[in-house]
Amino acid sequence: MALLTIKGCFLADRVFALLLLYVKRKLDLVYGGGSVGLMGLISKTVYDGGCHVLGIIPKALMPLEISGETVGEVRTVLDMHERKAAMARESDAFVALPGGYGTMEELLEMITWSQLGIHKKTVGLLNVDGYYNNLLALFDNGVKEGFIKPSARHIIVSAPTAKELMEKMEQYTPCHEHVAPQESWQMEQLGDYPNQLNAQ
Repeated sequence: MALLTIKGCFLADRVFALLLLYVKRKLDLVYGGGSVGLMGLISKTVYDGGCHVLGIIPKALMPLEISGETVGEVRTVLDMHERKAAMARESDAFVALPGGYGTMEELLEMITWSQLGIHKKTVGLLNVDGYYNNLLALFDNGVKEGFIKPSARHIIVSAPTAKELMEKMEQYTPCHEHVAPQESWQMEQLGDYPNQLNAQ
């Protein structure tokens, strides 16, 4: 329990540092819409800092992830696919914090969409206390074994601190080849996903 508590405090400190940078730069937040736990802390901090907060959540998850008053704008969708498409459409960049299967799945999907050419937005990973070291090592091994192109390995931008991550993301320029032109991705292929995401 002591180790979990220490890790939790350390994680909270790193996340709070990231939130302060959001507020300082007047960056708006698009997130999964929950008001409990870490997501609740994140949304409230950004909202209280004067930035716009947009939460996108499937109706089925509302009883589980929303408790008490909601923060900012909350948009309900039918399912997880629609949620991710809407979040991607509304975002200018993506940041993944330490998390479980859902976080990793969303992170990998945004990396894949970048590789495919669906978007050209920065994908950042806050690697607190080396939490994602094994995942990053897996990517490196994918390059070594020939499953991931070396240029595509650089789609993901990672750093152990919020300040370093923000600096890397601001300097990021896509250098990988896209599987297909951005314009070729049609709305019907990705549900309600737009023909193309803003290239920012």
